[in-house]
Amino acid sequence: AYPGDVFYLHSRLLERAARLADQFVIVSKDFSEKEAGLSKSVNGQSYGGPLAKHTADTTLKGLEQPENYQIVKLKGSGGSLTALPIIETLLGDVSAYVPTNVISITDGQIYLENNLFYAGIRPAVNVGLSVSRVGGDAQTRAMKQVAGRLRLDMAAFRELAAFAQFGSDLDKATQAQLNRGLHLQEILKQPQYEPMSLENQIIVIFAGTNGFADEVPLDRMRAWEVALLRYMERAHSEIGRSIAENKRITDQTMTELRSALDEFRLTWQ
Repeated sequence: AYPGDVFYLHSRLLERAARLADQFVIVSKDFSEKEAGLSKSVNGQSYGGPLAKHTADTTLKGLEQPENYQIVKLKGSGGSLTALPIIETLLGDVSAYVPTNVISITDGQIYLENNLFYAGIRPAVNVGLSVSRVGGDAQTRAMKQVAGRLRLDMAAFRELAAFAQFGSDLDKATQAQLNRGLHLQEILKQPQYEPMSLENQIIVIFAGTNGFADEVPLDRMRAWEVALLRYMERAHSEIGRSIAENKRITDQTMTELRSALDEFRLTWQ
């Protein structure tokens, strides 16, 4: 096939992950929510299709005292589907035709690397080649507050790690950056089938980027992380609740979190 034909084919496949049609119901005027279940419909009907809103509006006008009713979206309708195309690269070459073709259509890519997987870094995400065009728009404010520092630290670590391979003498500042990067790399490892709540992610990343894990032996990082989260849940559960409810780290929460991490550092064996 011609390159244009392949590009068109990929585009059509991804377009099928499209916006789903909204459906509408007619409810009483005093209904205060933006979406309603079918049980709240005054006539037990929902309206879908290309002319859904128009059909619902026409029906509303045909009711007695139409001013006593309103049209709202049917709960569970609408939304969108997300396509997740999986591309196998040849010898890790992301510049080949098919990978670049799909990359140009999608909103970013997660690049998984064999070498990282076999080195025990799992999920084996190459953070240098992985890109999101959505950026921070998909993140909560709390994650933005810690992810920016994490991204910069990991970028500096990758550059220094490549330089350190030459065996040159490194000053203390460079050694500290390498040490921080190695600890952050351990923090980003995640056991299979063990999802992590937002507040726990924030606490662990905050601890790592602010140096609270720098002195922990690398082979004990997993035990340190488990102990930290257990300690925070037992002794300072209000911090996690605040992050989960507010979706951000307030000044008060940050002060309390630093204090709690200092306490944990003294008790960690």
